[in-house]
Amino acid sequence: MSVPTIMLNDGREIPQLGFGVFQIDPTETAQAVKTALDLGYRHLDTAQMYGNEAETLQGVLDSGVPRGEVWITSKLNNGFHEPDEARQAIDDSVAKLGGPIDLYLIHWPLPTLYGGDFVSTWKVLEEARADGRLKSIGVSNFQVNHLQRLAQETTVVPAVNQIEVHPYFGNEAVRRYCGEHQIGVEAWSPIAQGKVLDDPTITDVARRLGKSPAQVVLRWHIERGDIVFPKSVTPSRMEENFSLFDFELAEEDLALISALDQGDAGRTGGHPDTMDYVPS
Repeated sequence: MSVPTIMLNDGREIPQLGFGVFQIDPTETAQAVKTALDLGYRHLDTAQMYGNEAETLQGVLDSGVPRGEVWITSKLNNGFHEPDEARQAIDDSVAKLGGPIDLYLIHWPLPTLYGGDFVSTWKVLEEARADGRLKSIGVSNFQVNHLQRLAQETTVVPAVNQIEVHPYFGNEAVRRYCGEHQIGVEAWSPIAQGKVLDDPTITDVARRLGKSPAQVVLRWHIERGDIVFPKSVTPSRMEENFSLFDFELAEEDLALISALDQGDAGRTGGHPDTMDYVPS
């Protein structure tokens, strides 16, 4: 089954569906990644803070799929925003992931830390893109005001912004800004940590289509044009999450699911304006 791609603003194409390794134990990551690649996934999403970058690469090597055929995204640890530390952290990620990284993100803007300076951190990513260590660069959890500041003070527009998006939290203001500035949107927590799967609106659509609630929600993301990477270590669930391209949602069903948006009350994760977690 062929996964569609999204053209990024730097001219590179990213698979719209991927496999996320958030909260997968490092001891289980290589096998989970191999299984995902065996099923047909070709986009993997990891991060320094997940602690499983090296294991993600090992899963690719174990699968036999050429490294060049797999898009890997990783993210800068919140503890390494100072420029010199960011440079070292990027080198560490590059080493663990076996060479130039397809897409590298600032994980959180952390506006209450580092004197509110995420711009100098972004400029380090620009350097690494220019010298070839990173192929594409982007951000994660950036609000509109954060993106506007980058636009005013730097020269490279982020290729993507990875943000929380699901039916209970559409994050529409950020999605709209990204759309207006050709910034790809990647949706994390795409099923709201499972909270949306029992919603009557979604279960009704799933029943009518003969699909699972998770498939319906993931298809909603796909049809809205976002990039999505569900996480599971259960092979049958991984296969189910991959099977999104043999059906479509009617316009009225898309609208019904979008109408479930609860605004900020629907968030499952931290707010980017106040998130200040730094691993010890």
